[in-house]
Amino acid sequence: MEESFDDPSCLSPQAPGCVSPARRQIREVKETKTTINGVTFPLPGEGPEQQLLKPKEWSYCDYFWTDKKDPQGTPSVAGFEVLLQKQLKGKQMQKEMSEFIHERIKIEEEYAKNLSKLSLSPLAAQEEGTLGDAWTQLKKSLHDEAEVHLKFANKLHTEVEKPLLTFRCDNFKKDLKKYDHHIADLRKQLASRYASVEKSRKALADRQKDLEVKTQQLEVKLSNKTEEDIKKARRKSTQAGDDLMRCVDLYNQTQCKWFEEMVTTSMELERLEVERVEWIQQHLRQYTTLRHETDMFNQSMVEPVDQLLQNVDPAKDRELWVRENNTGDVRPVDMDI
Repeated sequence: MEESFDDPSCLSPQAPGCVSPARRQIREVKETKTTINGVTFPLPGEGPEQQLLKPKEWSYCDYFWTDKKDPQGTPSVAGFEVLLQKQLKGKQMQKEMSEFIHERIKIEEEYAKNLSKLSLSPLAAQEEGTLGDAWTQLKKSLHDEAEVHLKFANKLHTEVEKPLLTFRCDNFKKDLKKYDHHIADLRKQLASRYASVEKSRKALADRQKDLEVKTQQLEVKLSNKTEEDIKKARRKSTQAGDDLMRCVDLYNQTQCKWFEEMVTTSMELERLEVERVEWIQQHLRQYTTLRHETDMFNQSMVEPVDQLLQNVDPAKDRELWVRENNTGDVRPVDMDI
């Protein structure tokens, strides 16, 4: 016999294990899955084990599915919002690095100016002979050194400061807002679908309860309800069950779309972060190259910086950041009826 939402034999609370498919599925959802802020997740230890989408890469697309509590009082921050904040912070860090190089340039320019001024000093100008020649050459070397530092400052401006300052200036924040709005709209749709599911679930429970009461009243002859009343209640119960299935299907479709967009967009943000780190690495290495050219005697001061820049690893940086900031690696799953 085909089961339906309105089978009276499945409405008696005295019949263990005999419940409608809707009730049985609802109970299974409570046991194996949970919905948090409109997103459905498996409970720990329930269902098949999920494999990471990009194992061993600490990819954004694997670690930001769960919402994160905001310490400043906001109820929660979406995992995707954490990724966007990372991008904005990166943009600010890039700006501050440019400002730092600008201050370095000012120091070099001032130093060059002072060296050049000192090279023109008349002090000990009356020294004679070979010692006088050596003294004159020493003062001239200050002028040459000033030129080197001034050239260093000019190259720092064109080859380091300016690239850091202008990288991603055009429409970058607008693009981030587009990503933000797109994913946020999908979350709103998901929340709306979930509200519809809950409303339909309650409607089904009410219809089933009404059918159960009318059936029991008819059996004990406490009411003048006819078989026609029972059939009508049964039809409403069946319709409520169909509505619930439709709402759950729409919810799962919306969650699937959100899931796919989350993966695609988070991967794009990950690519942008790698690009940013490598761009800064490239231009800071140019800084050390220029520094070597400016003063070969100070290599020992620059070499540790060189070594650290060679060791810059976007993947490692991402792993450290993801470890500290991830909001959860359990992916959403379809809701059951």
